[in-house]
Amino acid sequence: MSILQIENLEYRYGNGNKVIDGLNIEFETGMMIALTGKSGAGKTTLVSLLSGLTCPTGGKILYENQDLLAMDKYELRSKKIGVIFQGYNLLPRLTAKENVILSMDVSGKAIENKEARAIELLAKVHLTDNLQKRRVLKLSGGEQQRVAIARALSYDPQVILADEPTGNLDQANTEEVLEIFRSLANEGKCIIIATHDPQVTRFCDRVVNLEKKQEN
Repeated sequence: MSILQIENLEYRYGNGNKVIDGLNIEFETGMMIALTGKSGAGKTTLVSLLSGLTCPTGGKILYENQDLLAMDKYELRSKKIGVIFQGYNLLPRLTAKENVILSMDVSGKAIENKEARAIELLAKVHLTDNLQKRRVLKLSGGEQQRVAIARALSYDPQVILADEPTGNLDQANTEEVLEIFRSLANEGKCIIIATHDPQVTRFCDRVVNLEKKQEN
């Protein structure tokens, strides 16, 4: 079932250069979709557009048939769409568990026992009790990435957007993160990954290749 749709999408930078032009894509639940393309093809821009962080300069993005431009962007990103940034964007002086709990606090979503939920999510991404209590600053890159995934899941969004989630990871951690994404897709979530990594694209159900536009 399609949860996100792009219709004739266009995006121009402030200097007038067009990075996305006439793009049409449907994103289905229960699938892992890779966004690929050369540097400058618009992968990160498309993630930003799909999350409502950036507004298109033409066309539409629909979430469950609602135009993103007409939706409350805070509501969108705090309840419906989870975003995993390339740089993790965690608060380094908080523990892994505190980062996840804070995300639930910020979302405003009614969650009965936030600490228990955080522990459950961090265990789901294979972080032990000891690591859950450790400040993020003291965690490895692979461990931080898993905290970022748990944080994105904290308010149970239907769509997960990830920008180069394996870019800083070795092969073993990459495989573990991809297995986590696969299990989430099997649970019915829509996983959209911007990547240049062939290992990631081989793991996905579908690959969308974005072509770099000529400067206008």
